[in-house]
Parts: sequence; structure tokens; C-alpha cells
Amino acid sequence: MKITDAKVIVSCPGRNFVTLKIMTDEGVYGIGDATLNGRELAVVSYLEDHVIPCLIGRDPAQIEDIWHYLYKGAYWRRGPITMSAIAAVDTALWDIKGKVAGLPLYELLGGKSRNSVMVYGHANGANIDEALDEVARYSDMGYKAIRVQSGVPGLNSTYGVAKDKLFYEPADADLPTENIWSTEKYMKFVPELFERVREKFGFEHHLLHDGHHRLTPVQAARLGKDLEPYRLFWFEDCVPAENQDAFRLIRQHTTTPLAVGEIFNTIYDCQQLITEQLIDYIRTTVVHAGGITHLRKIAQLAELYHVKTGCHGATDLSPVCMGAALHFDMWVPNFGIQEYMRHTKETDAVFPHDYHFKDGYLHVGDTPGHGVDIDEELAAKYPYQRAYLPINRLEDGSMFSW
Repeated sequence: MKITDAKVIVSCPGRNFVTLKIMTDEGVYGIGDATLNGRELAVVSYLEDHVIPCLIGRDPAQIEDIWHYLYKGAYWRRGPITMSAIAAVDTALWDIKGKVAGLPLYELLGGKSRNSVMVYGHANGANIDEALDEVARYSDMGYKAIRVQSGVPGLNSTYGVAKDKLFYEPADADLPTENIWSTEKYMKFVPELFERVREKFGFEHHLLHDGHHRLTPVQAARLGKDLEPYRLFWFEDCVPAENQDAFRLIRQHTTTPLAVGEIFNTIYDCQQLITEQLIDYIRTTVVHAGGITHLRKIAQLAELYHVKTGCHGATDLSPVCMGAALHFDMWVPNFGIQEYMRHTKETDAVFPHDYHFKDGYLHVGDTPGHGVDIDEELAAKYPYQRAYLPINRLEDGSMFSW
């Protein structure tokens, strides 16, 4: 079997997605997600101009060799554009291998380690009362784990608070919108939010919270300590993670579990965090960390140090990535949890898939490969629309982490 062609499909059924389709001389094809939120067309160019020409004529079964060819052969290694492109190829090749074998992807990875995948949903509101209403709604839908975010008093907008509660999409404008941020107001407010949640709902649910890279190590340590009475499942992205040493200070001062990694691209971005046990959950994902081939290496390193997986699963990951991630989750022995943000009906129609949600868990089907396809004719009806993530400024106008 040889790769005869490959093409990139860009579609916007509610938000932009970049999908790679690899075809073979035996009529078997595979698809992979290459979406990079707010920078989608950069990955399209990388694939079309630099990757696809190198794939033609290759044996699609040689997944490991092709991965290293694209990673080492480029010389300019790592980075979100390179690794998202490699991930798309890798995911599509695993899809082909599953279809050729007549097996679902999790069987190729080593078989099931569990029967279903626990996921968490996103409960958010403009204020505490709205957030509590959303926690109740997610509880009624059967979620066992719920991420809770709320608008902060005194701030007009806050990360994680959506106009449409089920389909949060932060890339919201043709040019970046500007938000105003105050760490002091946020740190005062968050313990009040979780105190109210626990008062109303008790300790039956796993609760999660995202700091979105906005604190210093000392601030994160203080807030983590303030949140200890509420027994969070994790405190996510509490500081910018380029400086892995920062987590050592946080770890010294709080027992609140720490999660990070959705913007990581390789094992080297989290090597110190894992080997020094500075985090509890690694959130690298299929599409931004080089595909299943590389994500598996990250997870196996993490397993040695009691770190569990908690893969990113926001709406900027297409159902193709979600399907691949779920097969990975079914296999990986040190699984922790999977983020699950629901896609719109339009997106689900463009990407027919065999996974489904029930009682707080996602369940994968037994379709050969990763179980997700693309309706190209329908996808063509939703042309690309430029959309940027917002930016953040402090109250004095200084640029800040978004």
C-alpha cells in the first residue's frame, strides 16, 4: 500500500477546523485534525507546501518512521504549527492502520484499560448564582466531574464565561477583542465561588477550575492553599508554564492537585514537570502534541511518576481529534479524565462519529480506525472565517496573559 494523495479541508461549521485526508492506492483513507485556534491557515500552508509533497509514495503503515521523518527531517523542530501538522498526519495514518486491520484504534494501542471515559463539562455563569444554575444543569445531565468558572465582580469579561453555555468558543472576532483583568479581584473571588458550590452540592462531584496562566507562582500557591477545603479535582494552568521550575514553589505550599499542558507540543515541554512530580495531570492532546505516537510517549513517561492524563478537549479540537483522544483514553493505563466540550449540531453533521455521551462518560464505538469521518460536500458549505482569540490587559493598560 502506498500514499497516493493528501488534501487539506478547511471548514467553519460554527468555528474553523482544519482536517487532513490521506488517500492510498487501495482506496483506504484516513483523516486527522490539524486545527490550531486563531492560526489555522499557518498549519494549512505547512501541510500543503511542506508536508504533503513528502508523503506521496510512502507506505502508510510506517507510522513511527514517518513521524521521525517529519520531526527530525525538518531540522526546525517543535512548535505548535509543526507539531499540529505532524499530529494530523499521524492521526490519519493510525486511522488507516485501523481500517486495514479491521480494528478500532484502541485495540492497536494495546486494548481497553477501561469500559468508558470519564469526562468533565464546563459550568459557567456571569455571576455565582448563574454558575450554580449551570452546575445543577451539568449534574442533571449526569456529569460526575464539572469545571466551574464565573464572572469576577468588577470585571466586564472573564475567561471561561460563555454567552452560549454549552458551546463556548473563545475565538470570537475578526480581530482580537480586548479584555480587562485584575488578579487581585480574581483571587478574592474564586474561594467564595467554590465555597458556594460545595455548600449547595456537597462533595459528590469532582470540581475543576482553570486559572488560564494568569498567576505568579506565589499567587498560585496562595490560591491553591485557599482552595484546599473544597477538594478540587485539579487547579489547571495556574501559571505560564514556560518556566517549569515555577511549579516547584507552588508544590511546596499547596496540596491542591495541579494540571497543565494544553499548549505543550512535545515531551520536552513537560519533562521536568513530570520527572520531578510537580504536577498531577498532564493535559497535552493529540492535535497539538504530535499525534498519538508522541502523546503515547508522554503518557508512558508520566506513568512512571504517578502523573495521570487529562487531555485538552475544547471546541477548537474537531470531533476527529476527540475520537482519536477517546481511543487513546480507553487504552492509556494512567488515565485521569478527559475534557469534553460539546460541538454544535453543524459540526457534528460535518464530522459523523461513533462516540457518544451517557451518564458522565464518553463511550467509543468499534468502527475500524478512530471512528470519525468528514462529509466533504457538507464541509464545503461552511467556508473559513477568520477568528482570533481575545487578548488581555491589566486595569492600567498593560498587556497580560490571556
